[in-house]
Amino acid sequence: MEHKVNTHWDGKMQFTAKVNGHNVVMDAVSEVGGENSGPRPKELMLASIAGCTGMDVVSILKKMKVEVDDFNVEVSADLTDEHPKHYTRMHIIYAFTGKDLPFDKLQKAVDLSQQKYCGVSFMYRKAMELSFEIRVNNEKINN
Repeated sequence: MEHKVNTHWDGKMQFTAKVNGHNVVMDAVSEVGGENSGPRPKELMLASIAGCTGMDVVSILKKMKVEVDDFNVEVSADLTDEHPKHYTRMHIIYAFTGKDLPFDKLQKAVDLSQQKYCGVSFMYRKAMELSFEIRVNNEKINN
């Protein structure tokens, strides 16, 4: 199977990518000639891994019949100072909110996403260090 994205230059530093029929606008800050009308491409890499693993975890927990009140995936990354600027490590925080959440099932869902299902994590792990932690009701459970 092949995935394809068409990206069009809109002028200055703005580009619009057509992804699955949706427009994703990317732009740079004004200091480098952009108008800040969209996110930068590298930061979209963080959104990509968050969405990929987040969808996995939600799907797995649904199959396990685990109901959470809220779920958030936060991704931070270390960027080099020299060109080509790239990420050297990423850290993912899986934050769950709810009553009587079974930690073993949360851990299993995250592990399955990271080790088996999330293709974005798989690719990024080949290029950099990737770590994660789980928080339940704002309390760090593991690292």
